[in-house]
Amino acid sequence: MDQTTMYSRIIATGAALPAHRVTNDELAARLLRDGIETNDEWIRTRTGIEARRFCDPTQGEGTTSLAVAAAREALGRSGLDASEIDLIIVATTTPDRIFPSTAAQVQAAIGAPGCAAFDVQAVCAGFIYALNAADAMLRAGPYRHAIVIGAETLSRVVDFKDRSTCVLFGDGAGAVVMSASSDPGVLAARMYADGRHDEKVLGLDAKLVEGRIVGDPFIRMDGRQVFKLAVEGLTTSAKEVASLACVRTEDVALFVPHQANLRIMSMVAHKLGIPEERMVKTVAEHGNTSAASVPLALDHAVRNGMVKSGELVLLQAVGAGMAWGSALVRWA
Repeated sequence: MDQTTMYSRIIATGAALPAHRVTNDELAARLLRDGIETNDEWIRTRTGIEARRFCDPTQGEGTTSLAVAAAREALGRSGLDASEIDLIIVATTTPDRIFPSTAAQVQAAIGAPGCAAFDVQAVCAGFIYALNAADAMLRAGPYRHAIVIGAETLSRVVDFKDRSTCVLFGDGAGAVVMSASSDPGVLAARMYADGRHDEKVLGLDAKLVEGRIVGDPFIRMDGRQVFKLAVEGLTTSAKEVASLACVRTEDVALFVPHQANLRIMSMVAHKLGIPEERMVKTVAEHGNTSAASVPLALDHAVRNGMVKSGELVLLQAVGAGMAWGSALVRWA
């Protein structure tokens, strides 16, 4: 392409979920065996979650296998060959191994040797960070086609003796294929972080030392503080990308928020003037899948014909760090 100004566009989506679906009743029964009481109503009314998927390592399921499956599906829908991919970015907090990167393993599995491949760690905001990075690299060149993936197996790092967190999270992966284009696709994207909100708000304080896990190996969260920070950060960032794109948030045709908590999602939609019928809701079936949350929800919307060519799509997520961000996309 000879055009001076280049953009990036999302041209295809893909998703992968573990086979094992765990309902609230099943999870409550598991917790009761350890003397922890909860029930379906308690979980649904506070989170909007009804079920989630958990990986079964004995069946070979994990972050990498989910990422590969989502990437293959998105690639198949894109009409591109794996040899045409120039860039693979995987957002994950729960890689199967410390290194090599999950992106490098995806590259090998799909048959795209030689392209750039790396991971991004921004927890639940990871996919927005990865999308932003891919957008910048496709605009700048020489990269032409990228696969951006969010993949997580959070079931490995939840404490099933802590009902305030273990009911929230699930496993899964979502992917998009992005291509450089002379037509605007990603209109504006921004990332933010505030490291003052450390693991006391939301974090996992564990490390590997001489082959041993040192510290608390489970997710810990101050729910009230996360709720407050999430609503504030998501609302502000959405308004900023809308302003940068010279559109109104009310003009968004499809709102794809981070699927963490239905109450957070609904409050942000209200503050942005976006009717709830335009908001994608997969939290009931998926729970919070961290970096996989937004691409899984976007794929659900695409599969179900919820977005049309030319419409505005708002993607956003928030997670530990605290880290957050939004992206405004003109759908291809």
